[in-house]
Amino acid sequence: MSLQEYRRKRRFDGTPEPDAERRGAPARRPIFVVQLHHASSRHYDFRLEADGVLKSWAVPKGPSLRVGEKRLAVEVEDHPLSYATFAGDIPSGHYGAGHVDVYDHGTWACDGDPLEAIAAGKVDFVLHGERLKGGWKLVRTAMKGKQHQWLLIKRDDDEARDMEADDLLEAPPTAATRAGTKKAAAANTKKAAPAKKTPPAKPVRNSAARKADARWSKRALALEGARDRPYPHDFKPQLTDHRVSAPDGEQWLHEIKWDGYRLLADVREGVVSLRSRGGLNWTEDFPEVVQAIARLPVRDLRLDGELVVLDAQGRSDFTALQKVIDGTAKQPLRYVVFDMPGIAGLDVSRGPLLERKALLKQLLGSRPGTLAYSDHVRDHGPAVFAASGEAGFEGIISKRIDAPYVNARSRDWIKIKHENTDEFLIVGYTEPKGSRSGFGSLLMASPDKGGLRYVGRVGTGFDDAALRALTKQLTPLTVKDAVVELPAHVPFTARSVHWVKPVLVAEVAFRGWAKEGLLRQASFKRLREDKQPKDLGVAANVTTAAASAPAPAAKTSGRKTAAAAQEESTVTISHPERVVFAKAKITKGEVADYYRRMARWILPEVAHRPLSVLRCPDGVDKPCFFQKHHGTGLGGAVKAIPLEQKSGREDYLYIEDVEGLLQLVQMNTLELHPWGATVDDPEHPDRLVFDLDPGQGVNWTQIKAAARDVRARLQEAGLESFVRLSGGKGVHVVVPLQPKADWAQAKDFCEAFAQAMATQAPDRYVATMSKAKRDGVIFIDWLRNARGATSVSSWSLRARPGAGVAVPLRWEELGRIAAPDAFPLAKALQRAERLKQDPWEGIAQVKQVLPGS
Repeated sequence: MSLQEYRRKRRFDGTPEPDAERRGAPARRPIFVVQLHHASSRHYDFRLEADGVLKSWAVPKGPSLRVGEKRLAVEVEDHPLSYATFAGDIPSGHYGAGHVDVYDHGTWACDGDPLEAIAAGKVDFVLHGERLKGGWKLVRTAMKGKQHQWLLIKRDDDEARDMEADDLLEAPPTAATRAGTKKAAAANTKKAAPAKKTPPAKPVRNSAARKADARWSKRALALEGARDRPYPHDFKPQLTDHRVSAPDGEQWLHEIKWDGYRLLADVREGVVSLRSRGGLNWTEDFPEVVQAIARLPVRDLRLDGELVVLDAQGRSDFTALQKVIDGTAKQPLRYVVFDMPGIAGLDVSRGPLLERKALLKQLLGSRPGTLAYSDHVRDHGPAVFAASGEAGFEGIISKRIDAPYVNARSRDWIKIKHENTDEFLIVGYTEPKGSRSGFGSLLMASPDKGGLRYVGRVGTGFDDAALRALTKQLTPLTVKDAVVELPAHVPFTARSVHWVKPVLVAEVAFRGWAKEGLLRQASFKRLREDKQPKDLGVAANVTTAAASAPAPAAKTSGRKTAAAAQEESTVTISHPERVVFAKAKITKGEVADYYRRMARWILPEVAHRPLSVLRCPDGVDKPCFFQKHHGTGLGGAVKAIPLEQKSGREDYLYIEDVEGLLQLVQMNTLELHPWGATVDDPEHPDRLVFDLDPGQGVNWTQIKAAARDVRARLQEAGLESFVRLSGGKGVHVVVPLQPKADWAQAKDFCEAFAQAMATQAPDRYVATMSKAKRDGVIFIDWLRNARGATSVSSWSLRARPGAGVAVPLRWEELGRIAAPDAFPLAKALQRAERLKQDPWEGIAQVKQVLPGS
């Protein structure tokens, strides 16, 4: 069911309900919401987030907390995620006319894929709400009707009660409870069933709080364009345009550009929540910010600002902020607030920025503390920009003084940044990827203790002409041996680099230095042909020798790299004693040690690819959740790449090195699921995956035979493949590609391939995910080959009781393997240490394209 039915039933020019908008998969635990709807027939609406929408059921009598009590739940149209925060009046004459209150909300977890469970007609799930908690199930019945009839049933657990949903209406209100207004109650008595209507309890508000709200409401109403309705709770941040020079004129104001994490604050009924730019919930991570906002004299508020750590000169220090968030340092956090689109239940976003900021300044005051007002200078943009550079700031944000606050990128906000520039020696280059020619990135070094020290890669700033010219200059300079020693945490080996004699000097712009001593966000500016290595302080013997460190031998490089990675990583793992796999008795510290020791094998599979990760904060026996969007708190080595989605550009996460890998582990990541494409060319896959998922009654021998069958059919199509144990029930067949075909072509090929196998052998294979059709056969899952889809990485742990690992094999090994989960953590480590060569040796050198591409 799509949102088309939702749109068809509503006239959005006459109802305050949110318009229909499907969103991508959540970068957090999926939400649920229960709304009490005083329509022509009073009922509860029960909604679960799945596939970017709210799957919805109308429950006439409401949920029962009694074990086994069955409540009719009528399936209705999907609702947009934004409906989760809707509360108010649907006008008479519109579909669902009446008053809507939020009865409860929170997160939920399902055993297995929720869409598959809904399609199969049985959903077992756990609610983590304020009023509704514990285990529940939805079971579809065979009752006839225009809409599917389900039963909502409470499972037997510690959260079961001898109570009904209505019995909880008198409970003290929480963040999930919205009080109905007198106006709404009066309007609904004409429509709703009169006898059983029990409005939610109103929040207790003392006289001082009411007076304070009234004062700020009066001030807000005086702003131009103020509207007497709350600003949306799930608002998106306004984003900046980029320019190289600051605008001039009195119609512009100029603020310092703070180098931290964007943070949105939402206060409703005095309850504060914090969200990242990407929508992640960070309320529990920054309690000092929550407490400071809660002390403000308003009970309904929307703030936009930057979370920073300030140095002694009052400048934001991003590296210090990373260390505070990682738990490796203690410094006070500051929430620097620069806009306020909503206050005291009013929407002030349409008014002039200058008026909003004046009211914001009054609200925050000038007292020092966690909250700070982001002041500004009006006019004189170029002079303000120059002064910011002299003071050591990153740059400025210029804003039109009359601009409204919009939930999108706007030319009313302009970012102008200063660049750090320096000169380094080019010591090598990597292979190009995708459609790029010449080289992928340049390896840079600086003089250090009479030799050279690797300082990072530069992969941006080149146009086609620069790529051609540099390639022409680099080619005759290539040398056999490594020119510098590479740190253990880089996602490539010395053997994969084209080393060059260090005689070319490049000017590079960069954002600063990462804590591992590498350049941050480096970009090529120009080749300094007027300078020699000696101008950088490089000794003559270094450039003539052209190699200060030999390339490591192939046989020993793996163990040496893993050991070095373990020694050099600076990530601190908190609570290493916490048990993650209860059955296998494996702790968080042991998980971190596994990934630290296996970095050599894992990084080539996951580095520089958009990632989805499975995080299990409370271990594998408690609910886990997938995250794909970048957000605060992940650590500085976890990078962000902006990718276009239907809803606009969104930041996806990726890593480059062992630091990033271990920072993910510190945030309780167990599974790594990379895209089949790289961050350098995300629109053209270089890997396809066929996941062989066995149905009930399929044995391991049949699964292995199916994998060989897939391999043979791929060979008929001219494609070489590699095999991997999933660490769960099945096998993955992986096809490397030259990144030429786009995602649509890849998906079409994989679907046609799977359908052909299912048609030719229907007694063995299916190509549909419906569980009802999978008994006794193997589902050839081709759906992992769409843009944004992922599959588990080789050597990734699986979040299952036995702590299995997804292990790559040579095809000739498959017959000797006893089960798809044959390698738990300890055995996977043993296998890796005994391997003399990578089971997928040569996968990066396979030059093949999809037929017809």
